[in-house]
Amino acid sequence: MEVRLEKATNNDAQTIFDIQVKAFIPLLDKYKDNETNPANETIERVITRINRPDGGFYKILADNKLVGAICVFWKEDVQFWISPMFILPYYQGKGIAQKAIILIEEMFPQATSWELATILEEERNCYLYEKMGYNQTGVSKELNANATLIFYKKVGKNTLLS
Repeated sequence: MEVRLEKATNNDAQTIFDIQVKAFIPLLDKYKDNETNPANETIERVITRINRPDGGFYKILADNKLVGAICVFWKEDVQFWISPMFILPYYQGKGIAQKAIILIEEMFPQATSWELATILEEERNCYLYEKMGYNQTGVSKELNANATLIFYKKVGKNTLLS
């Protein structure tokens, strides 16, 4: 399966919003994280992410079909965050997220670090990020009695280690 990323525009907002809701509804139902779950965000939030001056939304295309999106933004031009990233449920577990992470990291070789957060109880997500070289930072935030947000960090490929 060919996976590629393409910068999203305002014309993509509704489709990205619809995919985001479909991707996150199962987690919202499971964890009841009403205040933080992207399924409860507005389309205006998607448009804001698309137009971030310090980042943007990228469409994830698998065999030329829009199946998800990944938002990236940076601090000080070298510390990058991925938030959110999502794939339609039907396309999950097919290696698309792995390829999307590789592609986004390749797009920004100047990154000295990559960071993200996920729900600790979602073992598949944690496994994916750890497989991709992300390490738990030790920082976590309890969202509610059902879910804990855990933070990950990865050193950029072109960063010299002392």
